[in-house]
Amino acid sequence: MKHASKLLKTTFVLLLIVLVVVAQFAGCSKQELTKIQLNEVVRSIFYAPMYAAIEKGFFQEEGLDIELTTGQGADKTMTALVSGQADIGFAGPEATIYVYNQEKEDYAVVFAQLTQRDGSFLVARPGETNFKWENTKGKTIIGGRPGGVPEMTLEYVLKQHGVIPGKDVEVITNLQFTATAGAFKGGTGDYVALFEPTASALEKENAGKIVASIGQDSGLIPYTAFFTTKSYMEKNPQIVQSFTNAVYKGQLWVMKSPAEEVAKAIMPFFPDSDEKLLVTVINRYKEIDAWCKDPIMTEDSLNNLQKVMKEAGELDKYVDYDKMVNNSFAEEAIKKIK
Repeated sequence: MKHASKLLKTTFVLLLIVLVVVAQFAGCSKQELTKIQLNEVVRSIFYAPMYAAIEKGFFQEEGLDIELTTGQGADKTMTALVSGQADIGFAGPEATIYVYNQEKEDYAVVFAQLTQRDGSFLVARPGETNFKWENTKGKTIIGGRPGGVPEMTLEYVLKQHGVIPGKDVEVITNLQFTATAGAFKGGTGDYVALFEPTASALEKENAGKIVASIGQDSGLIPYTAFFTTKSYMEKNPQIVQSFTNAVYKGQLWVMKSPAEEVAKAIMPFFPDSDEKLLVTVINRYKEIDAWCKDPIMTEDSLNNLQKVMKEAGELDKYVDYDKMVNNSFAEEAIKKIK
């Protein structure tokens, strides 16, 4: 009896040890995720590869937990970054150029590009036919924020077609990004430059008609990219690398996946949108080659952006590419991920 009791105690102790070891092993095998505060400029289907990377778990695979907030403007996204409210910003690279030219010591550096064209579309009144950019002469366009890439690109395209903003066409630039579609529906302007899904939603409501892709007509330009402060990059190179790896995985996945699959993946970010509408928009972006195939930002691409900024009167001098862009993380991601 005494022997049986001793055996039972020994078995119980051994069982406890096994349970403890298993629990510790399970705890070690589960990767601790690093939380990253990511501030995006606006919420748009145009950024589908980023949302896909989040939803498909590519950031988690890289050990990152993304907390996404929306700045509603590149200036606000940059403010969140430099004030420490965000670890990484996602907006037009023009924001990084403005900060650099203010001669700030801890300026923002681009490390991954996501889109390579303007993602907005020109929407006309429903009755518009046979659109040409010259049709905008004598008319009014609701544009974007002065100094922002959407507005500068719109003005660049107009000038390329011999239409001078402020002389041949009035461009409204004092409305909030979120108010432009409502103003157009309310009767303001003859045209409005809109991102998706807003442009297609207006068309679906028969409140407007998409007549041109601004991105297709402006050519390749580094439209939106990820950036962080120089100090954050120096202190956290592995985090920046892991982040870039996840972005590249998202780019590859969106490239090879049909629009229907991409729409399902990003639907949680657009809960009020119709899935069929998302499919339409994704196909539209694929058709104009809006998304980068990898995260590298080329020097020619940055110079094209600076040319647009200079023509818009928003840039006095070109910035040094090597100061503004660090492609080492993108290059490493391309080597590692197939």
